[in-house]
Amino acid sequence: MGKSIGSSVTAPRIRIVEIDAFERDISLRLPFRFGAATLKKAPQAFLRVRVEDEQGKTAVGAAAEMMVPKWFDKNPALTAAQNVDQLRGSIRVAAAASLEASAPATLFAAARLNELETVRRLPGNPLAAGFGPSIVARAALDAYCRLAGISFFDAVRRNLIGIGGPMLPADIDAYAGSAMLADLRPAGAIAARHTIGILDPITESDVVDPIGDGLPQSLEAVIARYGNRWFKIKLSGAIDADIDRLARIAAVLDRLNDYRVTVDGNEQFVAGEQLAALLARIDEAPRLARLRAAIAFVEQPFSREITMETPLGDLRARLPFLIDESDDGDGAFARAKGLGYTGVSSKTCKGIYRSLIKAIRIRTGTEPGLFLSGEDLTCQAGLAVQQDLALASLLGLSHVERNGHHYVAGMQGAPQAEKAVFATAHPDLYEQRGDGPILSIRDGRIAIGSLTAIGYASGALPDFEAMERLS
Repeated sequence: MGKSIGSSVTAPRIRIVEIDAFERDISLRLPFRFGAATLKKAPQAFLRVRVEDEQGKTAVGAAAEMMVPKWFDKNPALTAAQNVDQLRGSIRVAAAASLEASAPATLFAAARLNELETVRRLPGNPLAAGFGPSIVARAALDAYCRLAGISFFDAVRRNLIGIGGPMLPADIDAYAGSAMLADLRPAGAIAARHTIGILDPITESDVVDPIGDGLPQSLEAVIARYGNRWFKIKLSGAIDADIDRLARIAAVLDRLNDYRVTVDGNEQFVAGEQLAALLARIDEAPRLARLRAAIAFVEQPFSREITMETPLGDLRARLPFLIDESDDGDGAFARAKGLGYTGVSSKTCKGIYRSLIKAIRIRTGTEPGLFLSGEDLTCQAGLAVQQDLALASLLGLSHVERNGHHYVAGMQGAPQAEKAVFATAHPDLYEQRGDGPILSIRDGRIAIGSLTAIGYASGALPDFEAMERLS
């Protein structure tokens, strides 16, 4: 057994001894437009991982994530199917590299080594290459927590994940990091930041093709049903179209007593001058005054190809800016800070340990104004949304982007027995409909007390026999 540097707690060492990969096809109830891409369907990947401790005891854990095309790699020469195959390839390579590692390691060290090795074997796009390692790491942590009979929150706060040692970045003080983890306190609920996609209807009169499934389509109906007070607005980069749409959104949001928004450029702005022109138009429009005052930050306005070569300049004095797609490696945020960015995203698809390292850097450092924000990649009901919510809550985030429940109704593709098991294990998180559980949002908040279950935020496991093997 080895000591986790910076902690008096012994961090266990485990080996991954078995990995099985599966997928389910997911069709969206309405199209999700982000940036230049429109998503109508995508497969969800599932991993089942068995770990073994140094005493020879084993346990199984799981994780899931949508394989979303045109986000990890926006190269227009690649089709959506080729994008998904990239992510399948990342899973295969990460699984192979994990099983080749013969020496037991802490969960943190194993995850860091796996990411480095997978990125080495899949050069060119570290964001896509890191997809597989992120799921392997979550499933391995779930398995360890089940083996030890503890929750995800206990594993992290006690640093049983083993953050420390030679795999810890040199700029982080291990003792300060462990102390920060010990101070984390997950909340019993978290605010849901509703995503307003570019194609989403704003008012009920905008709904031209009613789905008739009893769930909201328009922004008006979303607010009436869920009571959201936090919103994320997708921008297109076309200034006139964005101003018109923002005005229609503001006309709905201004009916609320109070609200906050984030705006996501999704890499659609080609230069700082273009973004400055949009912000100037917003400042000049009286009908956008409340919305402008409600903006918390602007997310990833420029393409990842130019972001790290494009200083924000005077823009940084107008609003906080956050990187997301450009956050493709351990040093990305440090480089972005030099350009004027103060925020960085937390997404389970980028790796839970990367989120924890970012939080340690922000909270133990001396730079003022830095922040971490929880962002969604259409996390689906079940393992994916539960593990992401648990991470966001543990990190102390008061709100997190949630969109999977809006674009997909419930646990699509799962058999009724699996749906029932998850609904029973997490009655605060889901509400029951005729065809199964859906995410429950009341007064704009998601109750997550049941995520303290043994394992990584799930008192249930999916029915792997009802899935297809990863193709």
